Amino acid sequence: MPRIWKPSVTVAAIVEKDGKFLLIEEETSDGIRINQPAGHLDPYESLQQAVVRETLEETAYDFTPTALVGMYMSRYTSNRTGEEVTYLRFTFCGYPGEKHDRPLDEGILRTMWLTRDELAACADRHRSPTVLQCVDEYLEGRRAPLELVQTHASVYKEAISTANG
Repeated sequence: MPRIWKPSVTVAAIVEKDGKFLLIEEETSDGIRINQPAGHLDPYESLQQAVVRETLEETAYDFTPTALVGMYMSRYTSNRTGEEVTYLRFTFCGYPGEKHDRPLDEGILRTMWLTRDELAACADRHRSPTVLQCVDEYLEGRRAPLELVQTHASVYKEAISTANG
């Protein structure tokens, strides 16, 4: 039976404050890169829960999503391993909440607040080609209501436990 192709589902947060965007600098297999707070969707969570969790883990900030900026699909080939991965990225915008005194995820070197132009000036260090694209589309006013992103109750672990009785 042939292997079924499945993209990796990721989430990202666009967090703007006073004309600057919250970004992270992280160690990757291709060197040090700049990205929005972002990461993989975990089992039993909604996309909104994932972006809240990832933002907290990578920046120590609470995050409240207010809209979906876009859905992006891109392919990446690791310079180190040659492995090819397709990512399906859901990018949300919202506002930052409290900053907690907690360690950042392993591999996250620091958080940064950069303007759009400062971010564009370091495009060669972006983790993905969608980093600047998402910011530009956010600045253009691209928004979809959160109601567009639905999660059926069957996704949640509690629903599965209850159904299996």
